[in-house]
Amino acid sequence: MKYFNYRNGHLFAEEVGIAQIADRVGTPFFCYSSSALEKQYDSLNTALHPLNANICYAVKANSNQAVIKTLAARGSGADVVSKGELLRALAAGIPAHQIVFSGVGKTAEEIHFALTERIGQFNVESLPELELISNIASKMGSVAPVALRVNPDVDAETHEKISTGRKTDKFGIDIEDTPELYGRATKMSGLKTVGLAIHIGSQLTSLKPFRYAFERLSKLVQVLRTSGHSVTHVDLGGGLGVNYIDETPPTPMSYAKVINETIGGLDVEITVEPGRFLVANAGILVSKVIFIKETAVHRFVIVDAAMNDFIRPTLYDAEHCILCEKEVSQGVARPAQIVGPVCETGDILVREVHLPNLTSHDLIALCSAGAYGAVMGSSYNTRLPTPEVLVKDQEFSIIRPRPTYSHILSLDRIPSWL
Repeated sequence: MKYFNYRNGHLFAEEVGIAQIADRVGTPFFCYSSSALEKQYDSLNTALHPLNANICYAVKANSNQAVIKTLAARGSGADVVSKGELLRALAAGIPAHQIVFSGVGKTAEEIHFALTERIGQFNVESLPELELISNIASKMGSVAPVALRVNPDVDAETHEKISTGRKTDKFGIDIEDTPELYGRATKMSGLKTVGLAIHIGSQLTSLKPFRYAFERLSKLVQVLRTSGHSVTHVDLGGGLGVNYIDETPPTPMSYAKVINETIGGLDVEITVEPGRFLVANAGILVSKVIFIKETAVHRFVIVDAAMNDFIRPTLYDAEHCILCEKEVSQGVARPAQIVGPVCETGDILVREVHLPNLTSHDLIALCSAGAYGAVMGSSYNTRLPTPEVLVKDQEFSIIRPRPTYSHILSLDRIPSWL
């Protein structure tokens, strides 16, 4: 969180005061640092440069067009999982040939649109999907570049809900079934079978699962080639973890070393799909204290951000560091829970943290909120979705405004009989 620090006792994002943004935008709001986004991308790009690997940002982590465009300006492609994400990537300036379409449930409409735009690659996860893409591409007189996503049956050693490479998960084609299906794909009309894809999970903090999965993928490439098939592309997915509290995730250089040792000798074009790694620590969620509620059991710091704004703590039991807008000296903090106003017991942003004696209207910031924050938000309890702000040096821009209640209510339609 290098680009969020204190100056003269107050929290800044790059060279802009958080209180200044709060005065203009109101709270809660997400704030992203352009410099942090650029630094993360450059660190990975530098590490992967000897491998000549393509970086396709996983848009699902944070789909704001300003964020995508910031990464696109550094040369990033995009990994998308819906027509909506594809539209966002194109609107943000990513060329279609640098876009990979992933996901287990692509619809006919989505496939048709992606073929019309001539995207770079479909990562295919089942025989029915292969047949559907073949049928649509043939009718269009088009050719769809496809890679089979392999399920290597590897435990990513991460959270249960973000593990994707085990045999029991819904993702990918069983590695044992891939050679037969690859052969069938090469004979289907409308398809150009280019290679294999893999993605075993998110927020990996160890290189061991990566190495094991990549080794299995490498052996599969050799099996396919021995059978006479061409394999020119390998998509290694994402999953590289970040530091939230006290994790020690792999460095980009160590990650690149594992790729080189397992895949580097295959003479294939390599793609990686980082999401969280690029954006998580580039963002914070700023919130205002409403009340301090003292009970015999807890000191509740009730703030105006809630689980609908940032669901990671509720959904994944995720832990995030907290910064106060006003810098405080050590030794004056007491235990507290940070909770929101939503009518759910699970509306807890931080379960246990030591905080100073805050009062109403004080600002706090939830760190590492750039990934799976605003993009997973909702208007639950008819709360207004949280705006997003992007900072660049001494400037900031509202990149998604807070809607009005009139707008939220206007989305409903009352039947004629009422």
